[in-house]
Amino acid sequence: MFDKLEDLLIRFEELMSELSAPDVANNPERFRRLMKEQSDLTPIVEAYKEYRQCRQDIEDSLAMLEEESDEEMRELAKEELSGARARVEELEQRLKILLLPKDPNDDKNVIVEIRAGAGGEEAALFAAEIYRMYQHFAETRNWKTEIMEADETGIGGMKSVTFLVSGQGAYSVMKYESGVHRVQRVPETESGGRIHTSTITVAVMPEAEEVDVEIDEKDIRIDVMRASGNGGQCVNTTDSAVRLTHYPTGIVVYSQTEKSQLQNKAKAFALLRAKLYDIECQKAHDAEAEARRSQIGTGDRSEKIRTYNFPQGRVTDHRINLTLYKLDKVMNGDIQEIIDACIAADQAAKLVKMGESA
Repeated sequence: MFDKLEDLLIRFEELMSELSAPDVANNPERFRRLMKEQSDLTPIVEAYKEYRQCRQDIEDSLAMLEEESDEEMRELAKEELSGARARVEELEQRLKILLLPKDPNDDKNVIVEIRAGAGGEEAALFAAEIYRMYQHFAETRNWKTEIMEADETGIGGMKSVTFLVSGQGAYSVMKYESGVHRVQRVPETESGGRIHTSTITVAVMPEAEEVDVEIDEKDIRIDVMRASGNGGQCVNTTDSAVRLTHYPTGIVVYSQTEKSQLQNKAKAFALLRAKLYDIECQKAHDAEAEARRSQIGTGDRSEKIRTYNFPQGRVTDHRINLTLYKLDKVMNGDIQEIIDACIAADQAAKLVKMGESA
């Protein structure tokens, strides 16, 4: 591990030298690439430099204890030695985590697809609430959300909603939300006061660039039509809605949220690219079945990951056996504690696997 850290430190210094060269600023593509690499290496290098300083502090404290006879100075050296040793242990663990293989999609924006499952209208209402939960969560991270497609019901529910989340590291955080979300509560339409269980599915896909997915125009049928539903002025009077059918996979995507046919077409292609890229990512995960099973939140979409129990005011994440009694806050977007716990569990599982293969 420390040989690798020394190599990364050398590379970081090379990057700093390259970035200061006058010709780099004249090449925007090279400049962006070098800045991205520098940004990725900075937390590792900073932690490693602090680690080396702590190791030096330990040596200095041990030397002082051997040479110093003054009791007060010896006590000071012991305190410094104890603090440095504790910090070294913390930094070693942090460096192991920082050196874990990084998901290449972690820095991407995400496309989130929420679909009502079992439970009829109650499931659609819950889908709308989960969508709003993610909206509020995105706001706390200063991320932007944009609806790509929505199929709304007449009483405030959503049979399905697809939206884009744009922000630094969105996929690295939101990927832990993929799976089946279950709600237990008494529906407003239930006169007998019985608790019903409904489900929705959440799919989190990294936004794909054109370079990530190549789409052959011959494989696609493009249909344009009038938008349906309660659109704004002019939405329902022009052929602005766009439907794409991808023949090889049978995927059909539809966009009608914009007044412009060109804008709807761009959104539809972005969604299609994300779905095709997601299929390729799933194939790669399937090829590494054991690794996939050891990861938190990137597994089977049919996996029940979380239960929201309204009568008891609790949320339980089944993957990590975490239960929180703050349902109101969670539904208002306060899900960072759950995600942090998922990240920690995922990192722990990867560290164990890395130790086994070492």
